[in-house]
Amino acid sequence: MSIGERLYSRPWLMAGLVTATVLLWLASGLIGERKHDDEAAGGSISTQSDMTRVQVAAQQAQLITRYISVFGRTAPARVVEIKTETNGRVESLGAARGKQVSRGTVLLKLDLRDRQARLQEAEASVAQHQTAYEGQLELKAQGYVSETQIAETLAKLEAAKAELTRARLDLDYMTIRAPFDGVILERLVEEGDFVRAGDPVLTFVDNTKLIVTASIAEQDAGYVSVGSSALAKLVTGEEARGQIRYLAPVADESTRTFSVELELENADGRLPAGVTAEMEIPAGDMLAHKVSPAILSLAADGRIGVMTVDAGNEVVFNEIEIARSAPDGVWITGLPQAANIIVVGQGYVSAGQQVEPVFSDRDTALAADRLREGSLQ
Repeated sequence: MSIGERLYSRPWLMAGLVTATVLLWLASGLIGERKHDDEAAGGSISTQSDMTRVQVAAQQAQLITRYISVFGRTAPARVVEIKTETNGRVESLGAARGKQVSRGTVLLKLDLRDRQARLQEAEASVAQHQTAYEGQLELKAQGYVSETQIAETLAKLEAAKAELTRARLDLDYMTIRAPFDGVILERLVEEGDFVRAGDPVLTFVDNTKLIVTASIAEQDAGYVSVGSSALAKLVTGEEARGQIRYLAPVADESTRTFSVELELENADGRLPAGVTAEMEIPAGDMLAHKVSPAILSLAADGRIGVMTVDAGNEVVFNEIEIARSAPDGVWITGLPQAANIIVVGQGYVSAGQQVEPVFSDRDTALAADRLREGSLQ
């Protein structure tokens, strides 16, 4: 009898076989699922145990010059308000406003009126009294003139000389000249105006030299000295180098800053006055690293720093100061002279964390190996 006929003749045997088959199938599924879960769990643990990878650049600090950068305003070296020293009517005007003139150039003339006649009269009076005095001196030797008469004539002579001086000065005051090289900034009178002694008529400025005035912080004042060189960058695009001519000996009471003045040569008049200027004052040499501002990190307490990796591949937070800015980065201090700087991934790690550094190129990796070997020795 075949196996099929036996199963057909014995239904209970067929039912047992089907039941056993189903149980075996269910058992195989549970075993596979448990194996899958174990593999998944094992894979998760393995993934969690892997260290975070960060891209690192190994670099050496370089010697740079630190600059104190402050903003100020340019102004002419001298500004004077010219006033008349005598009365008169404006007869003619000299140089136009804004035109560069030399010292002694006629800026304005007043009408002479009778001043020339009064000068001639004063000269004649002096000549008269001079002759009388000399004649009396000759007569004194013969006993015809007393000492009192001679003294009286001498007094008249001196008075005539004083009057002559006043007449000459009054005549000279009729012409107003440039007190130094510069330009007329403002003219307050026109031809035909009558002016009295003491009336302002012109504002004259010396723009052959410009002064940049700014204020520096009290902690930076020690780096500035009179006579040292500094650079001025005008908002109009011009740059000029000059010398510090003044540093306030006492800080401003309200701002705790020191006033500083930089003198610039401007003989050709190319630098404008009255504009904003940035003053860069050298403040000594120092070792610094040049980095991208994008890698700067902010600590929980507000400190600015840079993440580095030490010889044990542990993340270190280094508080830094910006020493100088450049178009392609910033120069910072606060890092070791040789440092492995995290350039990618610094936002995903924290201080004290173990990481796997990945160097961007072969040269950087070699530099890191030398740095690590040096630290282990």
